[in-house]
Amino acid sequence: MAEPLRIGFVAGESSGDQLGAALITALRARAPELRCYGVAGAKMRAAGCDAWASSDELAVMGLVEPLRRLPRLMRLRSMLRSRFRAERPDVFVGIDAPAFNLGLEAQLKRAGLRTVQYVSPQVWAWRQSRVRAIARACDLVLCLLPFEPDFYARYGVRALFVGHPLADQIPLDVDRAAARRELAIDAEAALVALLPGSRIGEVERLGADFLAAVRWLSERRPDLQFIAPMASATVRAVFERQMAAADVPGVRLIDGQAQCVLAACNAVLVASGTATLEALLSKRPMVVAYRFAALTAFVLRRLEMVKVRYFAQPNLLAGRRLVPEFLQEEVTGEALGAALLGELDNPARAAELEVEFRRVHEQLRRGGAERAAAAILELVQGRAT
Repeated sequence: MAEPLRIGFVAGESSGDQLGAALITALRARAPELRCYGVAGAKMRAAGCDAWASSDELAVMGLVEPLRRLPRLMRLRSMLRSRFRAERPDVFVGIDAPAFNLGLEAQLKRAGLRTVQYVSPQVWAWRQSRVRAIARACDLVLCLLPFEPDFYARYGVRALFVGHPLADQIPLDVDRAAARRELAIDAEAALVALLPGSRIGEVERLGADFLAAVRWLSERRPDLQFIAPMASATVRAVFERQMAAADVPGVRLIDGQAQCVLAACNAVLVASGTATLEALLSKRPMVVAYRFAALTAFVLRRLEMVKVRYFAQPNLLAGRRLVPEFLQEEVTGEALGAALLGELDNPARAAELEVEFRRVHEQLRRGGAERAAAAILELVQGRAT
């Protein structure tokens, strides 16, 4: 009897956990006796992954922020390196978390293991010199965005566009009325969704300005309702403290259900990241904001490490400024509020965005988890070139 397929995983935070769970399901459909283990979240554990550590441990980003947790992260990487080298999985798959995974992948590849990076680092946007490290670390890069393989081809890195699983999960035509019924929101209400981030650091840097935008908007449009899906209990606690300090009433907090909220709302104020793609796939007008920690922002600017004109995913995918985006000191309550009001009061623009967002949705809708699973199995079976 053939040995069951064995795959090692390290998934970073909630978005990586979601991608990993879909990938495991797709792999198990082709290899029912699949054994998988490593760093996983709740969804991957539910899909049958043996978790040696939680994906929440990798919820750090930037250039400087991880340094505070470096000793613990180094201990975790050392443990994983030893266990994966002992277990000898057929392939190791790092899901997102490139600052952690690329170093581990390089070590495992040197030890003779096949390695895959699922979700390309934004190497085409900033710190492009990392592409050489990726070439050394990875046998294959699975890309979620269609323009990424062309970038890697210039450096001789094998990369494949598999599509984005979120584009498969979210229907092309979102049922706004059903979402409002589920959330007990009046069908005619003017509803703004607030998504200040899934990481504590993001919410700490953006939450107060999001709430200042709520105050600015409420003074001009008292009819507006606000709802904020919280990514976790810890994120909710931070945002609740910010709400109390800002004395901004009338924001309804709910746990999770971000996709339902996005389907229900008229417009979104959102932190840059996966949630912007979810808003795009839900065909919702949005205003995107981001703020790095001060030292990270200083280093990026000082060394001129950013190489793209836009940072919001809808703008990157379209190649033009589709949605308003605000970075660092541009992020103020008034600026965000005014931009949101412009989106809310322009139905013709909302219709235009819906057409453009649908085009992107169809481009990304490729059966992403299934294509990723097929590529990984080809690599394991030695058919990949």
